[in-house]
Amino acid sequence: MSRSKGSYLLDVVRGGLMGTAEVVPGVSGGTVALVTGMYDRLILSAGHTVTSMKLLATDVPKRRGTQRAAQEFRQVDLPFLLAVMVGMVAAALTAAKLVVPLVEDHPQRTFAFFFGLVLASLWVPYSESGRRWSPREWGIAAVVAAAAFVLTGLPPSEIDDPNPLLVVGIAAVAICALVLPGVSGSFVLLATGIYTVTFNALNDRDLGYIALFGLGAILGLACFVKLLQWVLEHHHRVMMVIMTGLLFGSLRALWPWQPWETDSRALQAPSGDVAVTVALMVGGWFVVVAIIVIERKTRTVHPDNPTGAPIEQPNADSTRS
Repeated sequence: MSRSKGSYLLDVVRGGLMGTAEVVPGVSGGTVALVTGMYDRLILSAGHTVTSMKLLATDVPKRRGTQRAAQEFRQVDLPFLLAVMVGMVAAALTAAKLVVPLVEDHPQRTFAFFFGLVLASLWVPYSESGRRWSPREWGIAAVVAAAAFVLTGLPPSEIDDPNPLLVVGIAAVAICALVLPGVSGSFVLLATGIYTVTFNALNDRDLGYIALFGLGAILGLACFVKLLQWVLEHHHRVMMVIMTGLLFGSLRALWPWQPWETDSRALQAPSGDVAVTVALMVGGWFVVVAIIVIERKTRTVHPDNPTGAPIEQPNADSTRS
């Protein structure tokens, strides 16, 4: 199927929006993919790419691997995928220049805006769960929220020189935000303490750190993309309940009134520049509300597939609890 140059330029712009979203804690690249109408194609292309790479790595000695990998790769919309990736990388590098200095120099105001973003983002996984929760589901969300609240209250594990294995592991988890709408990859970095050092490495073109992070991202995609795709298709409701609890509990890490001069994450009562801080919270909230409204008006998925997650086999037996 031939496509115009304008459509590829639009894909670059869409990728740019995703890249910008992944730099800002609270806005999910997966949500932006839903908003811009490319979630299905992106996840399908990523899934087929991962499968073809696995086949090449494991089945080549049997000779059948090359043929099967080629069959998988032919199902990848490569021009689309490349255009999106170009936009994502370019936008992430540009946004890193702007956002990281704000986090370092104006933490209270910056985190207030992020807090509003995440608070409004709670509606995304909650609404995607489909209907009112049962008491059991509220219990699951509460347990997850409590765990996230405790974990994000721990002292930051990263200062200037994080362990390479930590970088690889966190990158593997953070990259899954490209698959899960409502989950911010940059928030994972912020909550685990390597947000600033990661984007400083991007700004400084620290190739060693970037290579480690890239390795983790590749491992995360290889291990989790197909799994998370299957979970979203077959256990979508439970996943959204868990995601809602996770986001809610993790709001602790973004509370703007913290003792920024120390490594403590003790929560404090509002003080100081309260009016501007609250205004920034409200501004962040309105940004995500606008994204959600656009998503609802532009989404074109089947009623029985509300996530927008791709279903490769239309006759698959997929039920929702």
